[in-house]
Amino acid sequence: MSNSSSLNEFLLLAFADTRELQLFHFSLFLGIYLAALLGNGLIITAVACDHHLHTPVYFLLLNLSLLDLGTISTTVPKNMANSLWNTRAIPYSGCAAQVFLVIFFFGGEYSLLTVMAYDRFVAVCRPLHYGTIMSSRACVKMAAAAWGSGFLTAVLDTANTFSLPLCQGNAVAQFFCEIPQILKLSCSESYLREAGLTVVISCLMFGCFIFIVLSYVQIFTAVLRIPSEQGRHKAFSMCLPHLAVVSLFVSTTFFAYLKPPSISSSALDVVVTVLYSVVPPAVNPLIYSMRNKELKDALRKVISWTFFSGGKITFALHK
Repeated sequence: MSNSSSLNEFLLLAFADTRELQLFHFSLFLGIYLAALLGNGLIITAVACDHHLHTPVYFLLLNLSLLDLGTISTTVPKNMANSLWNTRAIPYSGCAAQVFLVIFFFGGEYSLLTVMAYDRFVAVCRPLHYGTIMSSRACVKMAAAAWGSGFLTAVLDTANTFSLPLCQGNAVAQFFCEIPQILKLSCSESYLREAGLTVVISCLMFGCFIFIVLSYVQIFTAVLRIPSEQGRHKAFSMCLPHLAVVSLFVSTTFFAYLKPPSISSSALDVVVTVLYSVVPPAVNPLIYSMRNKELKDALRKVISWTFFSGGKITFALHK
């Protein structure tokens, strides 16, 4: 029986044993990671540089892209490196840092999605008061509260998890350091404290989920009362991207942590974890830009400026 004080590393789950499959996994995750970097990076640049997008909804979207970049950068690069170098090891301190950052970014993102639901509620149900309620100062405070809630949750969860004695070895049955998998390595007597904190955090998350659901019930009720079909279409187009992102995030996360033990398996756990931790940061930029003309126009400007301006500079240097 090993104690946590004597552990200096953890062993993460390997996706494949053969070298060919390891390289395939590395290439697949590299493609997803680059897509996430490109998509979120373009949105951040477009919102920051285009003054037409200096509005509450795009300010919140910029923060969401930052959180998505943080989420995928915390888990995927280390996993790719392990596949490339054919290793499973992660240092004890690296595992603790990964747990902290994962909870920080996920907690912040969930809180921010709640704020974004409130923004859509005000835009549809209180349009005349939108400028007052969603002022610049209010948006900054709400975004700061979202980041702060993620930070506080990460501090509490990480401190509690790594203060537990770990008596069941050091093999983590996941491709990154995840609290439920680390708890499986702890002594059963010490599990109650972490379980209590998990219940409290779960109640807060459920409260945010109820708030989002009630916001959208009122939004759809208000939209259906709009007399013109064009007005209803515009309101739905404004809300559906956020609803799609929330649905993807909440459904995969809740299934990962609340699925019954009877259907739990190592392969299913990995698939579900990939769905909630790797896929959303890559597809969120696509969801938000698919039917958003303002954002697509701004992205075209960023892309044309990046490539065509660079080409002009290169041409001038050669002359």
